[in-house]
Formats: sequence, structure tokens, C-alpha cells
Amino acid sequence: MAKIGRKALITGITGQDGSYLAELLLSKGYEVHGIVRRASTFNTSRINHIYKDFHEAGTKLFLHYGDLSDSEQISNIIYNIEPNEVYHLGAQSHVRVSFDTPTYTGDVTALGTTRLLEVIRRSCLPIKFYQASSSEMFGSSPPPQNEQTPFRPRSPYACAKVYSYFMAGNYRDGYSMFASNGILFNHESPRRGETFVTRKVTRAIAAIKAGTQRHVYLGNLKAKRDWGYAPEYVDAMWRILQQKKPGDFVLGTGETHSVQEFVDEAFEYVGLKPKDHVKIDRRYFRPTEVDELIADATKAKDRLGLDLKVGFGGLVKVMVDADMRAAGLEPVGEGDKLLKRVFPKRWWGAD
Repeated sequence: MAKIGRKALITGITGQDGSYLAELLLSKGYEVHGIVRRASTFNTSRINHIYKDFHEAGTKLFLHYGDLSDSEQISNIIYNIEPNEVYHLGAQSHVRVSFDTPTYTGDVTALGTTRLLEVIRRSCLPIKFYQASSSEMFGSSPPPQNEQTPFRPRSPYACAKVYSYFMAGNYRDGYSMFASNGILFNHESPRRGETFVTRKVTRAIAAIKAGTQRHVYLGNLKAKRDWGYAPEYVDAMWRILQQKKPGDFVLGTGETHSVQEFVDEAFEYVGLKPKDHVKIDRRYFRPTEVDELIADATKAKDRLGLDLKVGFGGLVKVMVDADMRAAGLEPVGEGDKLLKRVFPKRWWGAD
């Protein structure tokens, strides 16, 4: 359990990983602070179930308006909160979109990390820093990939993440900061953004079953990825900052499956044939593709006790069940049963 009075700051708290991480830290007794971008509409749907008005007694989750492109805002938040741990998850994280917005991606995903690290350095506070790195950094390096594999990024997003990775290491070496990188391979859940391919597929299946959609348009079905279940990766993030010394860790299942396999598994789970509903749109292809990613997470298994329990097939079923339920349909239920069996006392809420 966390020490009494432990504070954590999460950038990207409204995203998939940020929402699960907030729940995990709250379950461990942390006071949790999150940075959200100011908008004219609410964008907190993933954390609404744990958010309370800060006026209420016992509130331990607080949100602050901020932007990774604004050093002054970041500085004010760090100085006012004085967190013990900072989990930097915020970014422009859609790989295909990064080709269309390379400058914005670089400013937020790369320079945003530098702004945050520099504010922490100048604060002189004993803050532990977690940098959300990505398997996309490995790019064209042949699998399996581990902490010694060279980075060969194949997208503006991956280039920005490589920059952030090395900046975290530079601040660690140059200023003795506790800065660690978690190099996470693909991790999905019912909270995954709707434009990411896995969620795009499972939402489309629910819509097709509901009769509101006929086809789903996808890009490269041959790309192979190492897919895991997001809540398990969030737990590993926390473990990384509980180590005695900072370091870098690859997190993944060690298995690879193509997008085509994900599509086949998901459609067959509900009795549909992919060939009747899946169409290819070249607009969704990347100018430069990453063909295959497979994690070698030996270091994380040895030092963090990484033990991922939800496999590829289970992940697909969990996501399809959740989107079926969200569409007002009766889920098949195998995914729900899996979660109850594997996580009888889970710390995150229902999706």
C-alpha cells in the first residue's frame, strides 16, 4: 500500500491508461491529481465514475486545467501540488494522425516531455517521473524487441516518443533525477479510443449486430502487434516507480497477432463473417509501416514481477462484450466471465 499522504500527478488522466491508473492509485490511498485540457465540452467520460466535486469531504481526485505546450501552466501545477510521483501519459498518441499533424505531435509529445522534466528539475522536489514510451519506437527493428533493441522509428509519433525517451534518460543521468521509461507494447481495453483499430472493430461489430451499421473500413490488416490488457500494464507502471533505482522496462506479452487475426477473432466471437462486413480503405494506411512487434519482457518479469493474465483471445472477448453492452445488446459473456475469474477483486470499475 502507498504511504499516507502520497500524491501523484497524471498527465493524460482522461485517456485509457490515465483513467485506469487513477483508479489504481486511489485504491492504494494516493491523493491523485490530473491535468485536463480546457474545452467547451466535458471530456472526462472515462473518469466520471470516480470523480467527486472537490468541495465534498474525503475527495482524493483533483483535476487541473493545463496543456503540455504551456510551460507556465505545468510549472504552476507542479509547484502547487508538490507531487511525489508524476506519470506522464499525455500525448498526441494516434500514430496515423501523427503523419497529418507532425508539428503538433512533436510539440506536445516530444517537447511537452521536456517542459515537464525541466519544471521538475527546477522545482528541486524529490519527484519520481514515469515516461510513457512506446513499442512504436522500435519501428523496423526485427522482433523480439527488448531494452537493448535499437530504435528505428517509422512515424512522427514514434520519433517524438524516441526524443522523450532519451530526454528522460538524459535528465536521469545529468541531474540524478528518478526518471524511468516504460516501453509499453500495444495494450487495449473497452476504454480504448474509438479511432484506434481494435476499438474501431469492436464498436463496429456491436453496431452491425444492432443493425445501425453495415461495414467497417480498415487499413493494413497484415501488421502484427503484441496486444495485452491495459489495466495490467497500468499496474506495472506503478511498480516501475516503486523500484529503488530508476530504469527502463519493456512491457508486453511476448506474442504477436495480426490485425487480420484480431478482426477474425472478434467477428467469429459473435457469429459474423468478416468478409461480409470488412472493407479496406487506403486512407488508413500509414506512409511508413511497422510490420511486426513482439516484446521480450524478461527484465520486467524478473524485477517487476510482471505476470500478464489476459491473453489475446480473452482481450478480444472482453472488448466485444463491453461494446455489445454499450450498444444495448446482450453480450456473449465469455469476456465478462474471464475478468471475474482472473480478477475477482479488481480495483477498477466496470467499463
